[in-house]
Amino acid sequence: MTAFRTSAAHHFSGTYAEARTKFLDAAADRGAALQSFVLEAHRGALGETLATDVALLGARDAQRLLIVSSGTHGPEGFSGSGVQVATLRDDELLARLQQAGVALLLVHAVNPHGFSHLHRTNEDNIDLNRNHVRFDAPLPVNAAYAEVEPFVLPATWPPGPADEAAMAAYIERHGMRAYRAAVTTGQYNAPDGVFYGGQAPSWSNGTIRAILRQYAAAAGHIAWIDVHTGLGPYGHGEKIYPGRNMPEDLALAHAWWGADVFAPFAGDSASADVSGPVVSTAYDECPNARIAPMGLEFGTLPDGEVLTRLRADTWLRRHPEAPEPQKREIRAQLRDAFYCDNDEWKGMVLGQTRVVLLQTLQGLRKA
Repeated sequence: MTAFRTSAAHHFSGTYAEARTKFLDAAADRGAALQSFVLEAHRGALGETLATDVALLGARDAQRLLIVSSGTHGPEGFSGSGVQVATLRDDELLARLQQAGVALLLVHAVNPHGFSHLHRTNEDNIDLNRNHVRFDAPLPVNAAYAEVEPFVLPATWPPGPADEAAMAAYIERHGMRAYRAAVTTGQYNAPDGVFYGGQAPSWSNGTIRAILRQYAAAAGHIAWIDVHTGLGPYGHGEKIYPGRNMPEDLALAHAWWGADVFAPFAGDSASADVSGPVVSTAYDECPNARIAPMGLEFGTLPDGEVLTRLRADTWLRRHPEAPEPQKREIRAQLRDAFYCDNDEWKGMVLGQTRVVLLQTLQGLRKA
């Protein structure tokens, strides 16, 4: 019996520390090559070591490489880690990968600080899916952000009637799509604001690039599944194409994963069209490889509620003097926005991810 047919709850964890232990134990049991990249300057919420851990199954110089990453956005790591642990315990799937000559690289907790401390952003309030841009060139401009920030992050939380009225007026003038773009696309001017992309490469940026140089340099074909949560209908895994806006690249994604692959730049995805996602580093570090990236996004709560809880978390970072009960409530609500701690949802995550991994295996096999 393979791991995906056992209780889904067994693979998931309640804290980053527990998730890391489960991942490392499962990888060691499988005989994977392990490496840890430690975030030396910070500790976890429980005083634990923070690290991005890597497990490789297969040849380091394999021509076909499948990457599965978790925790780009902090507590989204609860689901991604569960997927990775379940994959390490899936005899059938791993046997298929081995027979096809496909190496599997699992990157656990891209953002370990946010995973442990229950923040979507990293230790510097950077959203890592906005940080992988060229910092030697002009940064992306989001001119609308300055107008919406005063009511998106008001002086007090929860927002008052005047803040709600200002938001409603903005949406009436510009439309909901424009409002969401102004808030979520990313901005590079307000370090304590929402969806901040940073002014320089983050620690995680450098770590991901180092991982690719060590483990992906020889690959001619790379598939990268980055597991996310928080957008879309409850339990549904949207296949988001976060790659280059090139017809041949999008055609490859559709050929491998089906017509239900949506591209943010086409305006048909639950995700905003952002600059600098983590997976874009593969184009820089592996220029000779054919790359097929996917953000696999599982819905949790209604989108508006998730965004409100993200705003609250950012507000809390601005206001460390907030009362302890309010701090605990905001952190708990953020965790629940990205992790549905029940067997039904976890089973939906594991089942849909396994389908995607099998589709990816078939694509790599034919590459």
